[in-house]
Amino acid sequence: MEKIQPRSLYLEVADRVRDLIEQGALLPGEKIAEKELCERFGVSRTPLREALKVLTSEGLVENLPNRGSRVVRLTREGVQNTYDVMGALEGLSGELACNSISDAEITAIRKLHQRMLDHYQRKELKPYFQVNQRIHEAILAASRNEVLSEMYNNLSQRVKRIRYSVEMGEDNWAQAVADHEAMLEALEARDGPKLGAILRKHLRHKLEVAAVSGIIDD
Repeated sequence: MEKIQPRSLYLEVADRVRDLIEQGALLPGEKIAEKELCERFGVSRTPLREALKVLTSEGLVENLPNRGSRVVRLTREGVQNTYDVMGALEGLSGELACNSISDAEITAIRKLHQRMLDHYQRKELKPYFQVNQRIHEAILAASRNEVLSEMYNNLSQRVKRIRYSVEMGEDNWAQAVADHEAMLEALEARDGPKLGAILRKHLRHKLEVAAVSGIIDD
């Protein structure tokens, strides 16, 4: 890994540590090894500790009194509460998107949907998740509401690591794909209430999968 250059150093460090958390290289409950990360990134402790403050504000890291920091554990209650708010925001984004989305944007989302289906057919989980996320981001963008998008993205950071940790069973994966098929149909019909309801239900399915997979604590 290349050494970090001194441009917005603590933000660069925050990005690197966030990636380690989201991709499961730093596990829930794991203590942050500051010396090891400083050596890995080629930085001093000051930018690392500033970076950890950023990640603490995002809900990814927690401080241990006189013992440094650790990755926050994901609990069912915490994820449930986060998903409840995200579901309300994403549902609203779907309703707003149906009022303002262009034909070109729908065409672009349909192309992404087809790419997602291709990854599903080949059982390529990571690229499937990546394209899946782009579809949700495109619907958020089509809502034309920057405040909504910012709030949703901030909350999404707290549970983003679930996408990289979860093992999708065939039934759950098929259900997720069916949800996306229904989303696209509602979007093309510009049926805001229907799309909003589907998006809320889709997020509830994600919570159920995460609970079954054992990646969140009771």
